[in-house]
Amino acid sequence: MSQPQLPGQMRAVVFDGVGRPLRLAELPLPVPEPGQLLIDVEACGVCRTDLHLLDGEVEVSSPPRVLGHQIIGTVVAAGDERDGAAIGSRVGVPWLGWTCGQCEYCLSGRENLCPRARFTGCDIDGGMADYAAADARYCFPVPDSYPSVQAAPLMCAGAIGHRALRMCGDAHRLGLYGFGAAAHILAQVGRWQGRELYAFTRPGDSDAQAFAIELGAAWAGDSGEAPPQPLDAAILLAPVGALVPAALAATAPGGTVVCGGIHMSDIPSFPYELLWHERTLRSVANLTREDARELLELAPRVPLHTHVRSYPLEQAETALADLREGRFTGAAVLVT
Repeated sequence: MSQPQLPGQMRAVVFDGVGRPLRLAELPLPVPEPGQLLIDVEACGVCRTDLHLLDGEVEVSSPPRVLGHQIIGTVVAAGDERDGAAIGSRVGVPWLGWTCGQCEYCLSGRENLCPRARFTGCDIDGGMADYAAADARYCFPVPDSYPSVQAAPLMCAGAIGHRALRMCGDAHRLGLYGFGAAAHILAQVGRWQGRELYAFTRPGDSDAQAFAIELGAAWAGDSGEAPPQPLDAAILLAPVGALVPAALAATAPGGTVVCGGIHMSDIPSFPYELLWHERTLRSVANLTREDARELLELAPRVPLHTHVRSYPLEQAETALADLREGRFTGAAVLVT
């Protein structure tokens, strides 16, 4: 397939450092290196991890950096001939953007723990732009049934959330703490799997609680409340360390609490009684390529319906502010 005529410049949302406002800039079009694909970005999801980057809770080592790690777009160029067959295909790019492929973690199917890993929109320029270059190994075919805007949240909220869900084993009564982008996807998967869902939201967030009930939750309440029945497992999707002892207290003996975020505020001390009776507390780090493939294969079978609020690229700052303040249910996506 012949390559389309490409512009020399593109728009991009640039992070210059903690405490500095994002800026919409004109940048040279990325040139894909061998092993990379150039993607004409159609949609890029907005994620709480982006807020952690802005606030300095997760380090961006070499700003300026183009943000965005839930990318959906069409491949328009390749860095070498072997990847040329991908031109014209629609792909998604997740948070994990590059791994060494040589360390003990990569060689044992745990590439999400690679010590040299590079992350999209953090160590590698991301998708809050008209175009993005990405490692071909971390570009995944997107199901045709999903418009790009609806597919974007699947690349992080969906894939990493699904990894967290797998850590819960066969838990029947499942608690979701923080009912945002990831939880609204997990709720649908959980119901499809026959689980009973309990949603915990910011205190007084009646919109999120109603949304959870609409998606099939058996109960929804404030994060400090006790559920009507002990949970078999809980996934913490809000970056609030104080929720860890609360979730342990809500979990039955032998249950599991999974911390699903890349950052969390400090966990306060809690009595051993909350962990006793063979409860498990664990974290999820990043994702693997297999996680992304599994979620994208599962999505049409459920089928997953992502609830999205769209923003134009130039309103990235507004989208992030709305996310921080919880002004929407579901996920936010920038469209180009």
